[in-house]
Amino acid sequence: MKPTTSRDKTRRILIPTLGLMAMLALVGLYLYLFTDEPVAWPSFFSMMAFYTLIFLTGAYAATLRQSEGPHGFLLAGRQLPLLIAVFTMSATWIGGGYINGTAEYAASSGLVWVQAPWGYALSLVIGGLFFARRMRRYQFQTMLDPLEQRFGKRMAALLFLPALTGEVFWTAAILTALGTTFGTIVGLDTTTSIILSAAITIAYTALGGLWSVALTDLIQLILLLGGLFLVVPFALGQVGGWEAAWQGYRDMHGPAASLLPSREALGAYYWNWWDYALLLTFGGIAWQVYFQRVLASRDENTAVRLSVLAGVICLIAAVPAALIGIAGAVADWGALHAEAPPDAASTLPWVVRYMTPQWVGILGLGAIAAAVMSSADSSILSASSMAGWNVYRPLFRPGIEAAGLQQLIQRIIWIVGIAATLLALEIRSVYELWFLCSDFVYCLLFPPLVCALFDPKANTYGALAGFLVAFVLRFGGGDVTLGLPVLLPYPMVEDGVVLFPFRTLAMASGLVSIIVVSRLTGRWMEPRGLERME
Repeated sequence: MKPTTSRDKTRRILIPTLGLMAMLALVGLYLYLFTDEPVAWPSFFSMMAFYTLIFLTGAYAATLRQSEGPHGFLLAGRQLPLLIAVFTMSATWIGGGYINGTAEYAASSGLVWVQAPWGYALSLVIGGLFFARRMRRYQFQTMLDPLEQRFGKRMAALLFLPALTGEVFWTAAILTALGTTFGTIVGLDTTTSIILSAAITIAYTALGGLWSVALTDLIQLILLLGGLFLVVPFALGQVGGWEAAWQGYRDMHGPAASLLPSREALGAYYWNWWDYALLLTFGGIAWQVYFQRVLASRDENTAVRLSVLAGVICLIAAVPAALIGIAGAVADWGALHAEAPPDAASTLPWVVRYMTPQWVGILGLGAIAAAVMSSADSSILSASSMAGWNVYRPLFRPGIEAAGLQQLIQRIIWIVGIAATLLALEIRSVYELWFLCSDFVYCLLFPPLVCALFDPKANTYGALAGFLVAFVLRFGGGDVTLGLPVLLPYPMVEDGVVLFPFRTLAMASGLVSIIVVSRLTGRWMEPRGLERME
C-alpha cells in the first residue's frame, strides 16, 4: 500500500474543513439576506469559529493511525493515555442533558431531584472498580462481546436494541439541549440549530472515529468547565449574591432545597426517588459509550483510574450548572427587562443570555455547545460500533474484510446520527429523555451484562427469560414520556404515574430470572465461557 505523505494528510484535513467553512458562510449569508431572524451576529460568528476549530481537530485526528483499520477507528489502537482517556470520558458524560438538565431540575423541582450528576458519577466509580478491569483484560471490542460469547449472536443482537435505543435517545436529548441554548443566545430557530450542530458532529465522527472524538473532547471539556464557572459569579451577582440566592431558594423549595432525600421533601414520591437513584447509578454502567473508553485504554490500571477520575470531574462540573439553576429560579426577570423562561428546560440559556455580559454569554454558549458535541459524537460512534461489529458482521457478513467493516461503520454513523437528529426535533423535555435512556439500559441490559461477566453458569435460555421478564415488568408500568399506559396492577399510582419502584423490580427480577433459569436449563443449554479476544 502506498504510504501516506504529509501532503496527502494536509489535503485530507484542509479539504473537509474548507468545505465546512463554505457551508457555514452560506448559512450566515442566507440568514442575513432571506430571513427575519434576530440573529446576534457576534455570538453567531463566535460559534462558527468554535465549530471550525472542533471540525479541524477532528479532521486532523482522522489522519492518525489510519493503517490500524477498524481496530484503530473504534478503539484508537488501545493506546489512549490516561490524561486523554480521562478527558474524553468526562466530556462524554458531561453532555448537554447533564448541564441543561441539572439547571432545569435545580430551578423547577429543588436540589433533591438533581439526581443524575451524582448518580452518573457513582456509576463511573462502580464501573471502574468492578467492571473495567475485567472487560479490558479480555480485550473485547465492544460491550456486547461478552454477551455474544456467553449467550450467542442472536441474543446479543436482541440485547443490542435497548443499547441502541439508549444511545439514540441520549444523543437526541443533548442535541435538543443545544438547540434551545443556541436558539436563545444566537437567535436562530431551534430546528436550524439542531441540524447544523448535528451535521458537523456526525461528519468529524465519521472521518476519524475514536481518535477524532477523543482529541475534540480534550478541547471541549476545557471550554465547557471554563465557560460554566465563568457564568456563575455574574448570575449570582444579578440576584444579590450567594447568600440572598440561597435564602430565596430555600424559601421557594423548602425541604426540597436539600440534596438529601426525606419524607418531608418527597412525600408520596419517596420510593420513586430511590427507584430513580438506583436507575441512574447502575443504569449508567452498561453503556458502550463508557466501555469504549475502557477498552481503548492502554492497560487495566488505566481503565480503572480513568473511570474513577472521570466520576470526580463529573461531580465538579455539576456544581456550576446547579448554581445557575438556583440563580434562574430566584431571579426577578422583570427587573432584568426580560420575560421569564417559557419552561424550566430554558433556565440555563435564559441565565446565560440575560444575566451575563454578551462576551460571557458567548463563552457560556460555547460551553454548552462543547458539552453537547462531546457527548453526541461519542454516543453516535458507540451505537454504530455495536451495529457494525456485533450485529451486521456476525449475522450477515462474518467474513467481511477490515476495510469494508470500517466503511460500513462510517455509513452507520450517518444513519444513527440522522435518526437521533430527527428525534431531537420532536422532543421537549431534555431531562425526561435523559432519564429514559438509563431506564432501558438499567432494566434490560444491566442484568445480562452482570451475569455474562460474573456468573459462569449463565446461558442463553436464562438471558432470554430474564430479558422477557424485565421487559414485561418495565413496560407494564407505562411511561409518560412515550405515552404508554399502565398495564400491570402496580400499587402507589397517582395521576396515571406509578410511584412504586417498578423499574428496580424489573431489573432485579430479570437478574434473578437469568440466574435461576440458567441453572434449571443447564443440561439442555450448556453455558459458554468467556475468551480473550486478540
